[in-house]
Amino acid sequence: MADLTSDFIGIRSPNPFWLASAPPTDKEYNVRRAFEAGWGGVVWKTLGSEGPPVVNVNGPRYGAIYGADRRLLGLNNIELITDRDLYTNLEEITRVKADYPDRAVIVSLMVPCEEGAWKAILPLVEETGADGIELNFGCPHGMSERGMGAAVGQVPEYIEMVTRWCKQYYSKPVIVKLTPNITDIRKPAAAAHAGGADAVSLINTINSITSVNLDTMSPEPSIDGKGSHGGYCGPAVKPIAMSMVSEIARDPGLRGLPISGIGGVTTWRDAAEFMALGAGNVQVCTAAMTYGFKIVQEMISGLSDYMDSKGMTSIDEIVGRAVPNVTDWQYLNLNYVAKAKIDQDLCISCGRCFAACEDTSHQAIAMSDDRTFTVIDEECVACNLCVNVCPVEDCITMEAMTPGAVDPRTGRTVEADYANWTTHPNNPASNAAE
Repeated sequence: MADLTSDFIGIRSPNPFWLASAPPTDKEYNVRRAFEAGWGGVVWKTLGSEGPPVVNVNGPRYGAIYGADRRLLGLNNIELITDRDLYTNLEEITRVKADYPDRAVIVSLMVPCEEGAWKAILPLVEETGADGIELNFGCPHGMSERGMGAAVGQVPEYIEMVTRWCKQYYSKPVIVKLTPNITDIRKPAAAAHAGGADAVSLINTINSITSVNLDTMSPEPSIDGKGSHGGYCGPAVKPIAMSMVSEIARDPGLRGLPISGIGGVTTWRDAAEFMALGAGNVQVCTAAMTYGFKIVQEMISGLSDYMDSKGMTSIDEIVGRAVPNVTDWQYLNLNYVAKAKIDQDLCISCGRCFAACEDTSHQAIAMSDDRTFTVIDEECVACNLCVNVCPVEDCITMEAMTPGAVDPRTGRTVEADYANWTTHPNNPASNAAE
């Protein structure tokens, strides 16, 4: 049986599935229910410093993007950090950690970008016995207008400065949560690394407006006729998150910097993909808010079954396995040739592949009078669009041509075993590569 025990920057938990800092981790009641359901850890909803209380809106806080079956694909929120008293939160964190010593409890923090503010709150957090802190440098709304959240995360110098303060005044691990609302995610990651961060977590939410009410002409969610940009999360952001995780994982200057992956994790497979791209663990929010805390049980059993099927005994065998296969476009093997193939036994003659290819691609699918669809090899460039639009799984596949065969489209021979690729200048492993 696979061992899902996670040791992320010295913080142990029974599995790599943590709840992200968000409404599900806002209070003791929620966190206890989460731990009883099986979550390996939580990042407590972001705490602020003493001072004027945070006031959240009392109208709708969430907007949504749905799939055709009304499955929630993306969630936009305009909620701020916790509006509960700092000391109430600290007391609850202390009790929870004492009762669940085997679970990871991380405290998310966001205070003004002043050394005194951080120096004041860090000892209070340390007294709770929590396993570490996460610096919220990502929130794109509400707090950023006050000079916090993404306003800090978009300035590498601020990231490095605050991280240094935290490493100076706090003895446990410091995780820096990065904003995706930036041109190059490697810059803030490098700043966190330079400041001494033990790890980075990403991505925080993406700045967004999900919809507009065309009757009131107000962005949704609407508060008394007005709307605001908010933070976008859920399955729709997963591709963006995985790309940013991989950029950090494969950067030579950041290699070895631990990563906690966040962004649309809904299934065990999502988690495994994040870990394969370099994440040491994952954090989940929208999936829990959509399906409840017990969704973690599917994640645990699914990942365990996958690892058993691959003969893996530790999650460390997954982490980073795909990173060497992430490269820049210029290094892709241009000698590789594939063609689409339609399984006539599975085809339901819907014609979606034909319409897509005929109208928008390469006119590489033919339709007979009896609606039989076949691939025209001479025109197929293996773009994969037909595979993506086909409603029947595995009905259309891409099959690599046998080395030595003649590509009917170009008339050129597919190089045997792609041997020339090993010495091709575009191959980063080649001695001829620049």
